[in-house]
Amino acid sequence: MAHRTYRTAGDAVTARLRTLTAELAALEPDARADRPDAVHRMRVAARRLRSALRTHRRHLRGDHTPTEDALRRLGRALGPARDAEVLGERLLAQARELPPGTDRDRVLAELAAWHARETRDARTRVLTALDDERFRRLLATLTALAADPPLNSRAAKPYGPELTRTLRREHRRTAERLAVARRTPRGPALERALHDTRKAAKRARYAGETAGRPARAFTRRMKALQDVLGRHQDAVVARDTLRTLSDGGFGYGALYGRQTAELGFARELLPQVWEQVARRPKKLR
Repeated sequence: MAHRTYRTAGDAVTARLRTLTAELAALEPDARADRPDAVHRMRVAARRLRSALRTHRRHLRGDHTPTEDALRRLGRALGPARDAEVLGERLLAQARELPPGTDRDRVLAELAAWHARETRDARTRVLTALDDERFRRLLATLTALAADPPLNSRAAKPYGPELTRTLRREHRRTAERLAVARRTPRGPALERALHDTRKAAKRARYAGETAGRPARAFTRRMKALQDVLGRHQDAVVARDTLRTLSDGGFGYGALYGRQTAELGFARELLPQVWEQVARRPKKLR
């Protein structure tokens, strides 16, 4: 996180928009060339931009919902490439650990073929999205927005008090989502509630990144919460994928069991992680 001194809230928002817009545009050639991690980094930049626009609506004049929607579409188009990579690596690595003498080789071959199909289809979606005229318009809109953000009077308020309010609002929102999850019985509803909590934690983390170095401790704590909830969500996705691929044999059953165990482990970790995150963000200076 860069070390900057901000005088107003608008200074922080402007710096964030300019950094992320430049990053998104610069990653396009690498994403087209399928260079390592480029699509993932581009997707994260789009998410961060969308989060910045949403979190700082009260600091910007005008309605930027169309830009947020365009960033969401881009993220969804880029997402399957990273998801296929992470999920494929996870399931293939776990399949290699199946005991000898089982149907390990068959499961490995089937998972490798499935992963190849998913990767190919995801690659097509990436290139289609980048070739779409809507992407060019999005870049133009973001470039103009970052060059001269339509800051309002609230953005002129001093950095410390105003960004403290923003972080506390995002922290409270995350706590409310987690409270809902704690009241939800186990099952699909709980999994959705924890996923919603993860998204709130991610948005709070991104708000901390916008605030810069003075909010570094807050950002680090929210990332820890996001990570354990991400671990839970990864297991949910892997389990549901195996459910569609499984033929009922031992190998798939063993892999399914590993995801179930991982879900339980992530839920056990959650209270102690939240204990570190629960305290209200300190005042920024």
